[in-house]
Amino acid sequence: MKKGYFGDFGGQFVPELLMPPLLELEQAMDTILYSKEFQNDFATLLRDNVGRPSALTHCPNVSKDIGVELWLKREDLNHTGAHKINNTLGQALLAKKMGKDVLLTETGAGMNGVATATAAAMMDMECVVYMGAKDVERQEPNVRRMETLGAEIIAVESGTRTLKDAINAALRRWISTQSNTHYCFGTAAGPHPFPLLVRELQAVISKEARQQFLDRTGRLPDAVSACVGGGSNAIGAFHHFVGDESVRLVGVEAAGSGEPGCHNSAPLNLGSDGCLHGMKTKLLQTEQGQILPSHSIAPGLDYPASVPSTPTFRAAGAPST
Repeated sequence: MKKGYFGDFGGQFVPELLMPPLLELEQAMDTILYSKEFQNDFATLLRDNVGRPSALTHCPNVSKDIGVELWLKREDLNHTGAHKINNTLGQALLAKKMGKDVLLTETGAGMNGVATATAAAMMDMECVVYMGAKDVERQEPNVRRMETLGAEIIAVESGTRTLKDAINAALRRWISTQSNTHYCFGTAAGPHPFPLLVRELQAVISKEARQQFLDRTGRLPDAVSACVGGGSNAIGAFHHFVGDESVRLVGVEAAGSGEPGCHNSAPLNLGSDGCLHGMKTKLLQTEQGQILPSHSIAPGLDYPASVPSTPTFRAAGAPST
């Protein structure tokens, strides 16, 4: 497998000015991320500040209704209410050990922004959050939470005024502030090494879930399902099941709601190979390679591309629906 790629997808398709911080981050991963000291510190943060391991909950009433035994991996019980805190705490810890004092990020639904602001506060770092102006309006409670945690919120008015455009703006900001700033990418997208970094930090979800399911039932699940927007949830939920041929991996995309001028947010099913935000993946685009506007009623699930690893899961026999 080529370095920085998941099969045919991934890579580093960025301007030269972004290569120095990406190479610096890659070196930090090689020398810090996998060290015993970092892993111990990270495990302690997850235990004491996130509340891991998160619960695995059996749903007997729903199971009876749908005719399948349904179990939920309860990332909603984490501190800040989502899986995002796994990634942001890990990246904040790594950034601190790299000597950075500012966390820069983007957010759609606001959960990644809240989690990054929380991690920055824990690590005594500044936090800057780019958010599409449309998402700022429809996710006002999370905007208030980020501001309460001390984050600076910058509303992005360009393009579709959603997550895609927030990422564009954050990447431009990183070019000029890279000396003291770490871009805490909120999902397993973007140029290498971000998809790999986010996968390594979010893989705790499937690591726990796999062992918990074995302990509770004595077997592996028949299928693991996760929503696919940006994809940090899915890559975390799938990773430790990839080697289990008996386990079907199902990514569920937003179908969209038919907003005028916008397209269904289903790049895995409707997209084609292309490059966006420094990565090669499946995305919604015109024949000339221009990104199509996409829509979902759920902020964050309107991302017009998919995580680089997700098409690989699908090609390997793990269908996405």
